[in-house]
Amino acid sequence: MFDDLDIFAAVVEHSSLNRASRQLNLSQPALSRKISKLEERLGVSLFNRFGKRLELTEVGRLTYTYALEQRQQRSKFLEALSKFKEGEPQLVTLGASLTTLQTTLPPLVNAYMNKYPAAELKLITGKTHEIVSAVNEGKCDVGIIASSIQEPGLRCIPLFEDQLRLVVSEHHPLTLTAKLTMEHLSRLPMILFSKGTWYRRMTDELFQRCGVDPDVRMEIDSFEAIVRLLPTIKAAALLPKSYLRPELLNGGGLVSLHIKELEQTQRTTCLIYQGSGGLSTAARCLVQVTEEVFLDGRE
Repeated sequence: MFDDLDIFAAVVEHSSLNRASRQLNLSQPALSRKISKLEERLGVSLFNRFGKRLELTEVGRLTYTYALEQRQQRSKFLEALSKFKEGEPQLVTLGASLTTLQTTLPPLVNAYMNKYPAAELKLITGKTHEIVSAVNEGKCDVGIIASSIQEPGLRCIPLFEDQLRLVVSEHHPLTLTAKLTMEHLSRLPMILFSKGTWYRRMTDELFQRCGVDPDVRMEIDSFEAIVRLLPTIKAAALLPKSYLRPELLNGGGLVSLHIKELEQTQRTTCLIYQGSGGLSTAARCLVQVTEEVFLDGRE
């Protein structure tokens, strides 16, 4: 029936049995029989015939629309099948925390899509333990988390080390201080990450160890929002070094300052996936690109 629908669509598009028969390399009688057979199978008339002129009936217009939809679906299927046979990646689901999304994913996604432009990437966000569970349960093919884990059945590959840096406006008084310590953060107006997040727990633990009581002006879970607000409210923030690209600092009139005690905030960003060897082609390609982006040339 689907071949007959293609033939019917060709007749509609050529507005002539004669022209359609030449395009389809069929004799006109054979083409007429196929159209009649399709009408018989559907139990309706698709054309009103006025001599050699054909005019679609109302159900004929409906059938033509359906024929076009089938043609498009078949084309997509054949394209996907071809890529599958060639080993091209298709859909892959990547899980990442919101903070990892902002620091790690932009260069990774760019590299992956540049190498495999036809691939489809689905992103799931959540807290670290949620991403670990999603990979374990097969809801995510690959995960990127802001910590190193030892989880049965999962491979955990360290990608890079990170730590917090103090970020202020280039006109902030702290930029004139020769040697900063954690004591400089006491009563300092600051924007902190939202409570309950990994970054907030880490900074709160650090403040407690160092006896620091900052003046918390805002709590936000977006690095971008924090960066935009710093110059406006003349506050400081603790942000991961991996996020502080030179163009971000220079473009926003910001400065990244080092404090010795912030080295205690070092954490490892890792790639995780199931170690059973059941990765799809798309997932294997994403793992390979991730290693190329973050591990090649590291040594």
